[in-house]
Amino acid sequence: MKQPRPYPRLTVTKKGERWLSSGHLWVFESDVAEQPPAENGAIVDVLGPGGAYLGTGLLSHESKIRARIVSRNANDRFDQAFWDRKAAWAWGYRRTVLGPRSLPGCEPDTACCRVLFSEADGFPGMTVDRYGDVLVAQPTTAGMDRLRPQVYAAVLKALAEDPSGPAIRGLYERADGTVREKEGLDRHQGWWLPESGSPADGLLPSHTTATQVRVQENGITYTVDLARSQKTGFFLDQKYNRRAVGRLAPGRRVLDCFSHVGPFGLNAAKGGAEFVRCVDISQTACDLALANAQTNGLVGTMAFTCANVFEYLDALIADKRRLREDGGPFDLIVLDPPAFTKSRSTQGRALRGYREINNQALRLLPRGGYLATCSCSQHMPAELLKQAVAEAAHDARVTLRQVEERQQAPDHPILLDVPETHYLDFLIFQAV
Repeated sequence: MKQPRPYPRLTVTKKGERWLSSGHLWVFESDVAEQPPAENGAIVDVLGPGGAYLGTGLLSHESKIRARIVSRNANDRFDQAFWDRKAAWAWGYRRTVLGPRSLPGCEPDTACCRVLFSEADGFPGMTVDRYGDVLVAQPTTAGMDRLRPQVYAAVLKALAEDPSGPAIRGLYERADGTVREKEGLDRHQGWWLPESGSPADGLLPSHTTATQVRVQENGITYTVDLARSQKTGFFLDQKYNRRAVGRLAPGRRVLDCFSHVGPFGLNAAKGGAEFVRCVDISQTACDLALANAQTNGLVGTMAFTCANVFEYLDALIADKRRLREDGGPFDLIVLDPPAFTKSRSTQGRALRGYREINNQALRLLPRGGYLATCSCSQHMPAELLKQAVAEAAHDARVTLRQVEERQQAPDHPILLDVPETHYLDFLIFQAV
């Protein structure tokens, strides 16, 4: 580089240069030729072996992903204005792609959505979700952890300039994931309080203690526990897939497996299902699902079972009387399992898991019934999920007709050059 810059320089190998030139945003430890003596989380310029500027990223001392690119523009200055622009772009995108989809007479779809989605929005390792007038943030990388005050201030500024939504009254940090340990970071959670005089000072209350909030999605009200629920409190990525299930539900008997706090089941019940049974291994989740059904006046058509889904489905297959007692036969079955794999090394085992659970569901599904099934792991892409379902259908002697192929909601955007941002695939079939 010819012009002087204030940032330490990290040099990559030829392989690393080819990787970054392909459009990806990560510098792997194995591709580092020379690493500067900079602090963990520092901003560094990334150069090719010949000195060509490849981008500016955030350094991670202890991660196998040694740096994550945040800009490829050598003229960028990484001050508050830089992060303000990026947050404004991220929120403007969501207003564009979510706003027109809002259901008539219901809350805006931007009232309950993902505000920042890590690399896909240029904030690698930072997730921020909005639940009405509360934000929940998950910083998972050293760089984003170091930049939290600037990033939070930028997000709050972008939302404050949008007159269509409520003022944000609090930001809760879920910095408690085990992935932080791989970055050399501590684990904690709690309400974030900006320093006096910071750009965010005055936008948030001095303190608050309640971590349960009421939110609305698809016209359904939920109680979300920010402190104790999975992820940031709710699975926002399935928003429109839940609507798709609701559209299939009128007059049907629905089995919602791995139901968590009941969003698929609630959308089915609100959509006109005759009966919905939700099954989840967590008693806490089942209790919250029941409470959500009561809040929405849907408890009369819903029932809840706390059980291991694999064991429960086996019991229904083996005992037709139990099936009838529990509300079956079910002509719409929803499978929303947790990720069966978090790495490529366990992909084979995960494939067997998806094949087994779909086989169980198809053995219960009558001809003409519908199966909605999904994978929430980037290591189980749509083609592998289809393979698992096809093999399950063959074993169950069922012919399937594909109705829809869907993915994560657009507030969880996918970068074509970063396949890791695509992690959710959702398929709907009819047994014919």
